[in-house]
Amino acid sequence: MTPAATYTDTPSRPSGWLTRAEAWLDARGKGAWIAAMVLGFIFFWPVGLALLAYMIWSKRMFGKSCTRRNQMTRHAYGAMKPSGNSAFDAYKADTLRRLEEEQEQFEDFLQRLREAKDKAEFDQFMDDRAEKARKARQDEAEDA
Repeated sequence: MTPAATYTDTPSRPSGWLTRAEAWLDARGKGAWIAAMVLGFIFFWPVGLALLAYMIWSKRMFGKSCTRRNQMTRHAYGAMKPSGNSAFDAYKADTLRRLEEEQEQFEDFLQRLREAKDKAEFDQFMDDRAEKARKARQDEAEDA
């Protein structure tokens, strides 16, 4: 079984030949899925049609590469797995906590920045509206 298959299979999911084939194709990326679909059309068209439907339904056709998705899963799995060294695990936990706090602070900053931009745009809109109204009153006064 490929390394990608070990992270995509779950204990509650039976590891049949379809699951292994899916993991094998995912490990090789979108090109492998397209090649399998073309071969399916060549040898027996309903198989190619079924693969095309599955690729569209599972968003493999238009999404990011399957390989990238598996790499992200493996990376996230490895980050949460304890190393066995308590000093390193404490350091890693502290660093992850600090990074999460920094991310929250940055997201708060971005939110405040968006709110300030929205307020500035709204104030500009209101100023332009007031200016147009003032000009309209001046034009009416000049015409009278």
